[in-house]
Amino acid sequence: MKKAIMYVNQFFGQIGGEDKADFAPVVKEGLVGPAMQLNKELDDCEVTHTIICGDNFMGSKTEEAIDIIISELEKLEFDIFFAGPAFQAGRYGAACGHICKAVKEKFNVPVITSMHIENPGVEMFKKDMYIFKGGHSAAKMRSDIKAMAKFGNKLLKGEEILGAKEEGYYERGIRHQVWRKDGVQAADRVVDMLIKKLYDKPFETELPIPKLDRVPIAPAIKDLSKAKIAVLNTGGIVPIDNPDRIQSASATRWGRYNIEGIDDLKGGVYKTIHAGFDPAAADADPDVIVPIDVLRAYEKEGKIGSLHNYFYTTVGTGTTQAEAARMAQEIIPYLKEDNVDAVIMVST
Repeated sequence: MKKAIMYVNQFFGQIGGEDKADFAPVVKEGLVGPAMQLNKELDDCEVTHTIICGDNFMGSKTEEAIDIIISELEKLEFDIFFAGPAFQAGRYGAACGHICKAVKEKFNVPVITSMHIENPGVEMFKKDMYIFKGGHSAAKMRSDIKAMAKFGNKLLKGEEILGAKEEGYYERGIRHQVWRKDGVQAADRVVDMLIKKLYDKPFETELPIPKLDRVPIAPAIKDLSKAKIAVLNTGGIVPIDNPDRIQSASATRWGRYNIEGIDDLKGGVYKTIHAGFDPAAADADPDVIVPIDVLRAYEKEGKIGSLHNYFYTTVGTGTTQAEAARMAQEIIPYLKEDNVDAVIMVST
């Protein structure tokens, strides 16, 4: 029987939440969390071990985490490696990508993971591995694991692997020459597409060109000592009562808060409502996310001309690109009205 190993973060590994995000990697024999369902979905293959690692540990000590895991895997025999699903969780997606890439390079076995399209791990790693199109949240755990296992079964059995669209993983930019089963020649296919286009009928190109949302680089500020600076943040820093009811994840709202005459953001007056990290440090001193104290010091020292009288807040975790773009368009008029020269965007 074939053998599989699965990687999960501290939450799905049943270690804890954000308070355990610095948990160092361990390799446990047997099934933990999602590995139980994966084991049921696999044919002629068993999950023998579950790797658990905190998202912060993998994110801040990536090389150390990978070295620990690889050294443990060298003692084991396995035929395939799974990670996640990571849904829309950015740190988890990056962690799955890092460990899958390392395992693939070291052991030359198939690696499979799953992420939502908005997960930054997709763009980071889709060219390196099979990343399946996953759900937004853990509500899709069952279906995401089922899709990963189904493809894993095909790989282990040596069955024909179809293209990304047919199988359900993100395109990797790898092109293969294949014989079409319908035998229709290229000349006939292109004429058929042309006719459909001329008559405004739907058709699907065989050479899709990815749409890139490129943002032009702004010119450098010639003299910071005369510039008006504004601060935006996706770290969820808000007044203690969160007056705009900004969501802790998948945000669709933003807030604008007056800091005229304020030299420091005080804990108990401001807090974070972000659901993607341990809030203790930010609640104790909100300046660690929105550095009003340092910017005021720069203002007094003449390093910057002035600080805009408002800071702007939303939450980044799970927030879609479309919602982020819409919120930006709503914020921009305020910045223009006050003749802001530059914006500092801070996160977590």
